[in-house]
Amino acid sequence: MKINKLQVNKSHFDINLKFYFLLKHLVKAKLSKQQALNFLDILGLFKESIEILKDKLIEHISLFKGDGKRDILYLIIDTIENNMEIELLIFSINLYLIKDLLLQEAKLSDIIGASDLNKLDPLSLGYDKISVYRPYSTRVNGALLVLIFFSHLEEGNTNFMSVDAYEFVKTLSEYAISLKDRGIEPNQIFMLMFSESVNQSIISDSGSDYEDRILSVLTKIGIPKNGIKKQHDKDDASTEFDFFFDLNKRTYGIGAKRTLRERYKQFIKTAQMSEIDIMIEITLGQDLNEEKARNIRKHGVYIFVSDEIYKMKEYLRNMNGVFSTRDLNIETLLALK
Repeated sequence: MKINKLQVNKSHFDINLKFYFLLKHLVKAKLSKQQALNFLDILGLFKESIEILKDKLIEHISLFKGDGKRDILYLIIDTIENNMEIELLIFSINLYLIKDLLLQEAKLSDIIGASDLNKLDPLSLGYDKISVYRPYSTRVNGALLVLIFFSHLEEGNTNFMSVDAYEFVKTLSEYAISLKDRGIEPNQIFMLMFSESVNQSIISDSGSDYEDRILSVLTKIGIPKNGIKKQHDKDDASTEFDFFFDLNKRTYGIGAKRTLRERYKQFIKTAQMSEIDIMIEITLGQDLNEEKARNIRKHGVYIFVSDEIYKMKEYLRNMNGVFSTRDLNIETLLALK
């Protein structure tokens, strides 16, 4: 498949490439707030003469500590070729200064999500829904905030920040409008750099999250963490227990997966071969139909599902050996035969 008649004008591409280069290297240089402000002072005083400006900037950079930072800044200065690119550098430094503020705003959705999680059962569907979306919330919130931010700037709207920041935002807005008229795409190019900063600042742990939540419940009910291990079954090496521990002289093996899919069949096979005392499947239960549940129970494997699914499906409540994860406690574990 080929897309016809879509072509980026070279001059449009070149100026936006320069813009991204400046933003990217300012981030790499890791300028402090004061260093960035000092750059803006020099740029403001000497922007009418590119030769004098470059000399003053190079002189200032020579005072910085760290060869790496100096080399990055020298490279930035070397690429400035005309007055329009001086304005682009000024705009880029101002955006660099605002970047961390936008990043903190973007993280608010994640902070609010964490607060909501603290009120929920770790093995509930409600907790799972928030935790699944949580790694993406900062990215999405950041993208939308940047879109709103630049919409305000390009419209000349400067009343969306504090009174103290009015002059700063007014200047930023003037540059955004002026440079956009000359082909700069502030929102799109800033978002390239900003999304990289967002990705570096957050850790996505959704892959192991469900197991972590079960581990937290097991330790909370009194199973010593140092007594819990992950290991393959001694009689069926093809099965790995996510949690294996001893309790009251009996061995317990737990398989923990948000969804069962076809994995439960391996656990059934192991149950027929293994000498382990108690085998348990812990799952959200969204794909646990009656046939699967009866098949699992027929082979002596116990099932724990999220409380919402347990309450929703009568056949689970009526089936011996199937429990709500709210009943995952020492008393229940000891009562299993």
